[in-house]
Amino acid sequence: MTLKVVGQNVLRYDGLAHVTGETHFADDVIIPGTLTVKVLRSPVSKGKIMNLDIRAAMSVPGVASVITADDVPCNGYGHIPDQPVLVEEMVRYKGEPIVAVAAVDEDTAIEALEKIQLGIEEEEPVFDHIQAMMPDAPKVRPEGNIHMFGKYPFRQVKFGDIDAGFREADVIIENTYRHPSLEHAQLEPMVSQAVPEAGGKLTVYTVSQAPHFHLEELYGILKVKKNNVSGKHWITEKGSRTGQGLEFGDINFIGGTVGGGFGGKNDMHADHITALLALKSGQPCKWRWTREEDLLYSTYRGCWYITIKDGVKKDGRIVARKIKTIRESGAYASSNPHVVEHNIFNSTGPYFIPNVHSRGYCVYTNKPPASSMRGFGLTPSTFATEVQANKIASELSMDPWEFRFKNVYRNGDLTSTGSKLDSVALIEMMQTLAEKTGVTLPDRLKQMSSAKRGGNSI
Repeated sequence: MTLKVVGQNVLRYDGLAHVTGETHFADDVIIPGTLTVKVLRSPVSKGKIMNLDIRAAMSVPGVASVITADDVPCNGYGHIPDQPVLVEEMVRYKGEPIVAVAAVDEDTAIEALEKIQLGIEEEEPVFDHIQAMMPDAPKVRPEGNIHMFGKYPFRQVKFGDIDAGFREADVIIENTYRHPSLEHAQLEPMVSQAVPEAGGKLTVYTVSQAPHFHLEELYGILKVKKNNVSGKHWITEKGSRTGQGLEFGDINFIGGTVGGGFGGKNDMHADHITALLALKSGQPCKWRWTREEDLLYSTYRGCWYITIKDGVKKDGRIVARKIKTIRESGAYASSNPHVVEHNIFNSTGPYFIPNVHSRGYCVYTNKPPASSMRGFGLTPSTFATEVQANKIASELSMDPWEFRFKNVYRNGDLTSTGSKLDSVALIEMMQTLAEKTGVTLPDRLKQMSSAKRGGNSI
């Protein structure tokens, strides 16, 4: 089918509703009798819960339900289910949820939180991911502070012969780049509403960017399993048996318009809490994060520490690249191992380098979990590789445009992960970009194409 919109101004299908205020978001769903949810968060960054008494909170008039880790059938979720819904014993970051309350209004819920008796034996935290890699650093997790990719503490890519590449090089250029943490700061904060339905079913209104993944995670938290005899599903009993009797297919997970996400809503932040409270109380429950909560405790882009060592010929060709990239993960894995993989799989940028050795590390700290942000690790990688390209060009007294023309991928080139490229147009793109921005290229660059290397190359 021929696309008829390329090169034309096309109205967004939802644009008019946005600007007129007619768009409905998750927080716009009004259900009579909805309870307000508030959560007691850890006041310290690291420590062991020594005592937790919720009896006074449960006795506050207007409080419908209070839940702790004992009420969670399976208290672990995430891409690697290492993150507790509610902390049972060890706190790993300031702001980590410990107790959730559902009450008739916000003031009542806050009053109930204030009556909870919480005692934590504080321990020494570690906040810097480079410091966390040191042998004597405080332990974020019992198994250590560096995420294991199988049996290795790093994800690795090897291509060609890195030692031979450096021997071939005329110049070695090495630099370190730091990319800071970034917060998505979307307009819509985290919000979730869970509504018990007739017949024991449950509807959840979510801000999720990944509803199918999060629905699967929610079933895991509720421990919905398949009965090999009847084909039915059920929730395993535990604690107060929250949601006992729910069957697979009983949760109606309703997404829709996301009021800004940018990767910040690829992780489940609130749906598991509202679901558990709604199932226990039998009433609709809504948890709307405050702006302060959203900025402090939602996921963010973790910071990076990237070292690039390049072996370069005098004519400008990169013949060897060694990279060490270190990603801050926060207290839990979330999507960070996947983000590290994306980063090192693309550590050469758009450039053909015949000899590559990349290692990516994912390091835990006592900070809220980092996770995805637009680019999934590619943005920091692009920042580092492009600044490195300019530095190499400057070192060789070479025009940065010519340096890039010499090194960008052509048709038939192999990436560092072994993929063969067959539809490359990088040279043509740069030629067009130069024309559009008023850059005059020499004829030899204008005559180049992305045809296979060895043809009209320089």
